[in-house]
Amino acid sequence: MFKRNFALFYSKLMKVIGSVEWCGFPKLGIPAVKARVDSGAKTSSLQANKIKPFIKDGQEWVKFEINPIQDNRSIILTCEERVTGRRLIKNTSGISEERLVITSLMKLGQHEFKVELTLANRDAMEFRMLLGRDAFMDTFLVDVSQECAQGDVTEPELKALYKAFDKEKDGLRIAVLASNPKLYSNKRIIEAGEARGHEMVFLNVEHSYMKLDVNSPEIRYRGGNILNQFDAIIPRIKPAVTFYGCALLRQFKHLGVYCLNSADAITQSRDKLFASLLFSENDINIPITGFAKSPQDTKDLIRMVNGAPLIIKLLESTQGRGVVLAETDKAAESVINAFKSVKANILVQEFIKEANGQDIRCFVVNGKVVAAMQRQAEKGEFRANIHQGGTASIIKITSDERRLAIKAAKTLNLAVAGVDIIRSNKGPLLLEVNSSPGLEGIEKATGIDIANSMILAIERRLKFNI
Repeated sequence: MFKRNFALFYSKLMKVIGSVEWCGFPKLGIPAVKARVDSGAKTSSLQANKIKPFIKDGQEWVKFEINPIQDNRSIILTCEERVTGRRLIKNTSGISEERLVITSLMKLGQHEFKVELTLANRDAMEFRMLLGRDAFMDTFLVDVSQECAQGDVTEPELKALYKAFDKEKDGLRIAVLASNPKLYSNKRIIEAGEARGHEMVFLNVEHSYMKLDVNSPEIRYRGGNILNQFDAIIPRIKPAVTFYGCALLRQFKHLGVYCLNSADAITQSRDKLFASLLFSENDINIPITGFAKSPQDTKDLIRMVNGAPLIIKLLESTQGRGVVLAETDKAAESVINAFKSVKANILVQEFIKEANGQDIRCFVVNGKVVAAMQRQAEKGEFRANIHQGGTASIIKITSDERRLAIKAAKTLNLAVAGVDIIRSNKGPLLLEVNSSPGLEGIEKATGIDIANSMILAIERRLKFNI
C-alpha cells in the first residue's frame, strides 16, 4: 500500500511526455522538430547532414545542416555548436560508428533544459530526432499511449515557423512513373526532388495512356489531363507491367522527355537470358548458366553446370521469388521438368557454396557506385534477399567488385541499377542487374541519400543550373 501511494505521489510530481513530442532548440535556430521518445535508448540523437568540424577560439566546433521537417528536404537549416565529445554508437545495422556530441538548450512544451545530442544522418529514419532516456528520466514520465502530451504543432503553425526557410520552386518538372505512391523508394525520390526545388509528380503506370499520331502525339492521365510537359521521368516499373510501362517510356522519349532508364535498357535487364548473353559477350563473369527447352536435355543440362546443388531460376523472377535450390541431381531433374511441363522458361545455374548465403548489392548511378551493402540470407535459406527475411549491413567493396558493378550497368545501358554480386573462389561473379532497385534496405544500411544521387543525375544530364 505504501509503495503504491508513494508511486502515485511521485507520478504527480513528475511531468508526462508521450511517445512522440515536439522539441525546439533556440540556440541552434531550430523552432520545432518532431522527436521519437525512446526510453530504451540512452543517448539522444539529432539528424545532421554535411557535418564539418572546425576550430573556433581554440575549441572544436561543428557546422551541420538539418532538415527539421519529416518528409520534407526542401527546408534546410545550417547550425553551429561547440563539440563536447565523441561517442561510439551502434547504428540500426548494429555497426559501431563514431559520432560528434554537442550540448544545447532544448525546449519541450513550457520546459527548457540542456541536453546532450549525438549528430547522425537520420535520412532513412522516420523521425528527425530521437530523445533518449538521459534527457528526461529524472524529469518526465513516459506515457506511450499518448503523443504530443507537451503540446502539438499543427501543419499551418509549422509552415509559419519555417516560412523564412521555404524556397520558391523554380526547378524541373519530374515524374515518378510507378504503381504505389506509398512505397518507400517512390516517396524518397519525390522528397529528394522537392528538396532540390523541383516539381515532383507521381504517375500511376496503369492510369496513363497514349495517343499515337504523327501531328499531335500525347500521353494522357486518367481524367483526360495531357502529360506532355515533363522534363524527366524516373521509371519505377514493377515486372507485372513491364511491357506497358516501357511502351509509355518510348512515347515520353518521342515527346522529348528524358527517361532516367530507357525502355530498351529496362526490357533487356528484365530478360535474364538476353542479359546473361550480353554479360558473356562483354567478358563479365557470371555463374555457369544453362538453358534448354526439351526435357530430354535435362540430365546433360545439370551436368553442364557441374551438377547439384544448383539454382533453378524463372526468367521473370524478381525479389528472390521463383528461385529454387535443388540439392541433388534427382531433385533438380524433377523441378526442371515440372517447370517445363507448365511451359515456364527457366535458367539453371551453378551454386556458389563458398558464398555462404551472402551477396553484395551495389547501387550504380550514372556510372558510379554510390552505395553498397552486404546481404545475409536468413538461417536455412540460400538466397540473401531482404524481402525474404535477409539482413543488410554496410560493406567496403573491392576495386574488382566496383569495376564489375559499373561494367554490368553500362552493358545494359542503365543509368540507375542495382547490381548483385557474389564472392566466389574464382573472384567476384555477377548474379543479376535490377533496373528498378529498391532504396529502403540500402539507404538504411548505409545512411547514404541515394534518392538525391538520382535527382543529381537528372540535373547533370539536363544541364540544370550548370
